[in-house]
Amino acid sequence: MPEHPLHRFFAARRPRPTFEWERYQQRDVLIIDHPLCQAAFSRQGAQLLHFQPTGERPWLWCAEQWPQVGAIRGGVPVCWPWYGRHPSEDLWPAHGWARLLDWKLMDSHEDAQGVVLKWRLELCDWQVDLEARLGSRMELSLSTEHQDSEPCQLSHALLAYWRISDVSEVALSGLEDIEGYDHLNRQACRQEGALKPKGGCQRVYSGIPGVQLHDPAWQRQLCIDTGDSDDTVVWHPGSRPLLGVTGRECQRFVCVEAASGSDDGLSLAPGQRAHLSLQAHRLS
Repeated sequence: MPEHPLHRFFAARRPRPTFEWERYQQRDVLIIDHPLCQAAFSRQGAQLLHFQPTGERPWLWCAEQWPQVGAIRGGVPVCWPWYGRHPSEDLWPAHGWARLLDWKLMDSHEDAQGVVLKWRLELCDWQVDLEARLGSRMELSLSTEHQDSEPCQLSHALLAYWRISDVSEVALSGLEDIEGYDHLNRQACRQEGALKPKGGCQRVYSGIPGVQLHDPAWQRQLCIDTGDSDDTVVWHPGSRPLLGVTGRECQRFVCVEAASGSDDGLSLAPGQRAHLSLQAHRLS
């Protein structure tokens, strides 16, 4: 089994340029091949689908089969301008419009530290920018500028699917003795010891700068930094089926997300900006 659905692009014998557009499962995909890392973005959603530092296993999980239309499950979807269900419109798509629309690639360049990409989405009175810095580590920064003349509400998230050996083998540290909210049991919770997502998990912790993802089977520890986001969200569906994803695939990821405004929304004044970031580096 390939390490990633996009593996075939990197297995090609011919030399590749650092940046090259390909067509895959009816999407435009930007393949990135740099001495320090390999990566792939979808133009739809400016979604980072694959990231793999040289000599390592992939850091991100992505579904093997994508729907003909609609959101791609996996990588790091940009949830914007709302996270989760829309607060008043039940028929509007979960997690907003951004992951369903094509973004414009404003800039892409490389240097000794890796690659830098800048994506932009302009919608109504909003301008949204996503900057990615990829090399031996992964850094994503999302910025929203509100350009209307009236205040507005916003919630957003960088919803990362981290690739793992098996959900039964991994644990998350950095949450010990922290108050959170367990959405599966609909009650407050306090984490005792490392969090093990096996069996299903949907927990939200406020004000947590980062967690460590321990994967003994792969002898890997990732430090995941959610920056100054309001919430760090840990999610895994457990035994619940996911549309278009096999049970075998579900065992190979856990989500650790950076989110802000998911409760009451962020109130933005005209001209004000909102920021969100997600970073990761390997500890061992």
